[in-house]
Amino acid sequence: MVLREIYEKHNKTLVAATVAAGFVVSAVVYFGIVNVGADDPHFKVVQSFLAMARDRSIEVRSNAIEVPNLNDPAMIKAGAGNYNSMCVGCHLAPGMADTELSKALYPAPPNLAEKSIEEGPAAAFWVIKHGIKATGMPAWGKSMADPYIWGIVAFLEQLPEMDQTQYQTLVASSSGHQHGGGETAMHKDEGQGNSPGGHHSAAPSSNSDHHASGMPQAGSMPNNHAGEATDTDHHAGDSKVEQGKPELAPKTHMHENDEQHVH
Repeated sequence: MVLREIYEKHNKTLVAATVAAGFVVSAVVYFGIVNVGADDPHFKVVQSFLAMARDRSIEVRSNAIEVPNLNDPAMIKAGAGNYNSMCVGCHLAPGMADTELSKALYPAPPNLAEKSIEEGPAAAFWVIKHGIKATGMPAWGKSMADPYIWGIVAFLEQLPEMDQTQYQTLVASSSGHQHGGGETAMHKDEGQGNSPGGHHSAAPSSNSDHHASGMPQAGSMPNNHAGEATDTDHHAGDSKVEQGKPELAPKTHMHENDEQHVH
């Protein structure tokens, strides 16, 4: 009987504590006490908890991924072009200073030119494909097929061992931003923060410019006078306009003798 009373009392206390905690959490959220600004870092305990949750999530989901041969030169070269177009603005390159993006994001993106992903290639593949919530890391798998993602992973395995010249040379020899479709012209990362060896610095072949689709080429922008008849001046057709100046309306005034004078 006594044990039952203790058990019931314990349960009531636990329920009351849970309800109270719920009210506290709700109040914290409702009154905006938590600062979600990226320039206000988490408390260390929160940061540690989130890092652990992130690492365990990636480890569990990438554990069964089979890693292909990452020493294929063609794969590495393709990965170099895509990395320089899609990743360098945040994750940098050899000899490249921090960019506005790399300095402003929180959590700060790792400098992959200095250190490869510690968790290994399978984890790197999963992160590139699926992204990470609330970090600024995109899910590139929405526009990029797996073989091209593996190309970036293969390149990342080599990147920390490269110097600036080697990086530039490899990027220049690649096809640039090219991953089988879905590429857009939004990527201005190549060239951010004086990025070395952007693939635009190389002389691409006439049919290899991945920005060609949907982007106006030099000389293709419509001229204001193009398409007009050769004997037609674009100011013509308005007899009251000379050299683009509107004709002024006549001014009149009356003299004392009631005569009207027009200027």
